[in-house]
Amino acid sequence: MERNMNDIDYQEITKWIIIVIVVGFPGQFGKSFIPYLIKRVRKKEARAASEKSEVSVSQPAEPDQRKAMIDTTEAQGKAEKRPRRHSRS
Repeated sequence: MERNMNDIDYQEITKWIIIVIVVGFPGQFGKSFIPYLIKRVRKKEARAASEKSEVSVSQPAEPDQRKAMIDTTEAQGKAEKRPRRHSRS
């Protein structure tokens, strides 16, 4: 079917304009919207992690946990003070 300029189909033109707008809108604004969402999620995760660490710091440790932490710290200190031996090959 041959078309000339006098046979303009306004429905076809309107359909293509709507398709271009519908496809172009997310393509254009998605570039800035996705990084915004990523920053928002990371901010929430950081806030949740800081709240979690505040809770663990504010709660006193049980006596057994305190002793285990002291023992670990002492063992690390002793290991740092000991001279290292070099193996002979």
